[in-house]
Amino acid sequence: MNGNRIERTIRAFVRGRVQKVGYRAWVNAHAVALGLNGFVRNRSDGSVEAVFSGDADRVAQIAESLLRGPPKADVTGVQITEETEEALSETFGAHFVVLPTR
Repeated sequence: MNGNRIERTIRAFVRGRVQKVGYRAWVNAHAVALGLNGFVRNRSDGSVEAVFSGDADRVAQIAESLLRGPPKADVTGVQITEETEEALSETFGAHFVVLPTR
């Protein structure tokens, strides 16, 4: 915990038309604006994976926005699981990053 703020870390898998429509850049911009740590990346199955960590209210805010996405996206489903901060190991201490496809 950081002061009175409750910290939360989640992993999200977003499905639908979410690749080649600016979805990762959209997620990155929103996460940075909210001051979250984590990453976003395309998956070889056509989905997008993201991990968000930070203030619980801000994490909840971005989780809700994943259903909308940028204008060209067509999100058909979002699966969210709770994580520990260990899920951030691939970010190498950066605040929020776009990782290569996995």
